[in-house]
Order: sequence, then structure tokens, then C-alpha cells
Amino acid sequence: MEGTTQIHIEKLPEGFYLTTSNDIQGLIAQGRTITETLEIARDVVKKLFESQKK
Repeated sequence: MEGTTQIHIEKLPEGFYLTTSNDIQGLIAQGRTITETLEIARDVVKKLFESQKK
């Protein structure tokens, strides 16, 4: 199942990007690029939804 949600991407002073979401509790992802951060965020969301199913 796929869907959309709003996320917030912030560039940290250290040069990394941080992604959070008000829509998905527990979504926090950090990466060196926006693309990497979004890929990590997708994986985190999958794991969060899988843990809720259990």
C-alpha cells in the first residue's frame, strides 16, 4: 500500500539533512543528501507500519 504524507526536511548546520513528519509519529531520518534522507525515511516508515501491524 502506498500513499502520500507531508514531511519536513531541514538542513542541519553540520551539513546533514533531517526529515520529520507531523503525520507519522516516530519518523526521523538523517542523511548526507536529500535523496539519501528520503530513501532512509521510506525505510523508516515501512518499519514503523510493520511494527504497528504486530
